[in-house]
Amino acid sequence: MQTHSRQFYAFVLLLGSLTAFGPLSIDMYLPAFPAMAEALGVPQGRIELSLASFFVGMAFGQLAYGPLTDRYGRKKPLYVGLSIYVLASVACALAPTADSLIFFRLLQALGACAGTVVSRAMVRDLFDHRESAQVFSLLMLVMGVAPILAPLLGGYVFLHFGWHAIFWSLAAFSAVIFVLVALYLPETRSPDETVRFSRSFHTYLDIMKHREFMGYTMTAGFMQAALFAYITGSSFVFIEYFGIAPQHFGWIFGANAFGLIMAAQVNAWLLRRGMHPDTIMMRALYALAGFGLLLGVAAFAHAPLYILLPPLFGFLAMAGMIFPNAGAGSLEHQKHRAGAASALAGMLQFCLSALSAGLVSLLHAETPRPMAAVVAVCGVIACGIFIYMKKYRPPAALTPAAPQPEA
Repeated sequence: MQTHSRQFYAFVLLLGSLTAFGPLSIDMYLPAFPAMAEALGVPQGRIELSLASFFVGMAFGQLAYGPLTDRYGRKKPLYVGLSIYVLASVACALAPTADSLIFFRLLQALGACAGTVVSRAMVRDLFDHRESAQVFSLLMLVMGVAPILAPLLGGYVFLHFGWHAIFWSLAAFSAVIFVLVALYLPETRSPDETVRFSRSFHTYLDIMKHREFMGYTMTAGFMQAALFAYITGSSFVFIEYFGIAPQHFGWIFGANAFGLIMAAQVNAWLLRRGMHPDTIMMRALYALAGFGLLLGVAAFAHAPLYILLPPLFGFLAMAGMIFPNAGAGSLEHQKHRAGAASALAGMLQFCLSALSAGLVSLLHAETPRPMAAVVAVCGVIACGIFIYMKKYRPPAALTPAAPQPEA
């Protein structure tokens, strides 16, 4: 597929929509957390556990889709996942208790993770390392709109129609995407009868022995854990602690997502001008750790909102330079088993996200400290993992590649 063609951008847009299921499912109902807790008669920390259950479903569901997409092609397992997502979204809208909501959110995640696995595997099917990093940067432009629009849309849907309508909206969106996938998304991998499900465990173990796969994956994993700690705690911090109105919460949330999107496009610009993806990652991770530490200091010093927001914005923006390059690096040597590698990477990353989200919920306090502390620690760990991996890589791998001509 030729990059910069109309077909290419339509392909990226559709893949971006598939990867947006996660952000939409996570972010859209955040403004309704306090009202949902009141309506279901539970503490808000109980509603926050529905985020953790979603992360668990996203993590372990991907392990099932990995071998399926390598065995049957990319699209058939995707149809299964989208169908599960539609039905689970309807069940969430009708959930009578917090416990049932937590369970249905787990099922919803089992459907959503199909899009995550398939989109990454399709990029690896068609593009090399540098091109993959550029495509992942474009995907972040598309899927990054979801965190901007989701809390805004969710806030207004909740304000006018109640929290149940948020899940009805997600069901309708997924049904539309199902039709578009059937009509317009090309198949990028033929079925492979040599893939054996009985060997799946051994395949995953073999992939985990690949040092660079684990280095890139865990770096992105702790970055994602920090991101989801922020997502879990942001509703309380902004709405309850700082008194932001639920319908205005999305503007702050969206501004941070906008910074991530813009950083991803700067990343693509730097890649087109010949900078090596690892060089970009290293500099972004140093900045990430610095912003995280500043955020932690501000939170523990009980700083006002205008002091807390700049380091938070800077921290989240760096994700736009880390995720695309880490995603491309983790799959660089996994072309023949891209589905399994994509699934394993997603599982490990969402396990870390579930742990961080659960930790923020368990440490739920009357200050922003739990959220800020988890974010800062995860950022420092992500930086440390990448430094350790780079230290034991051949020096030639650190040399920026020669510039390529503009397409």
